Amino acid sequence: MTSSLGFTAGSPPEWDVERFLHGDEVDTALITLERNRLTFAWKCADIDAAGLALRLAPSSVTLGGLLKHLAWVEELYFQHRLAGRPLMAPFDRLDLETDWEDWPWRTAADETPPVLRGLWADAVHRSRTALTEALSGGGLDQPTSDGMSLRRLLADMIEEYARHTGHADLLREAVDGRTGEGAPSDFPVP
Repeated sequence: MTSSLGFTAGSPPEWDVERFLHGDEVDTALITLERNRLTFAWKCADIDAAGLALRLAPSSVTLGGLLKHLAWVEELYFQHRLAGRPLMAPFDRLDLETDWEDWPWRTAADETPPVLRGLWADAVHRSRTALTEALSGGGLDQPTSDGMSLRRLLADMIEEYARHTGHADLLREAVDGRTGEGAPSDFPVP
């Protein structure tokens, strides 16, 4: 079922340039988040395990670690904060105090590229479902379980993707020289 917001639970919003340029606040936030997700997915596509494990010293950040980190952030923000749901595995076994700083970077090399990309895509699909449900019951002023507005939550997620897509940009260029600001029009939406 498609909502009046233009997307189906678990699927990305249907949009065009006109809606992006002249849409309301909800359209603008959702399309901006989705554009960032799409660009991030493109930066992590078609890379083998060695490419996903590449670091730019002295940083521990890798594309594989970014996939795990952003999947965890999706779960924390959309499942825990927004929907009040339990986190999916493996995030349901993690402790924010002890695992936040290094878990994604330390464990990403233990997973295959399809597993890493699948974990992230599954978290994004769950986030879209939670967001569809929330927006069907109210606007951006509604509070999350910890009192943050949905508007603030979306702004934080856009910021998170913007920062980490910049990291992914540098890492991807180091892997195979691929550069660019956005995914090609035929790149599949995750």
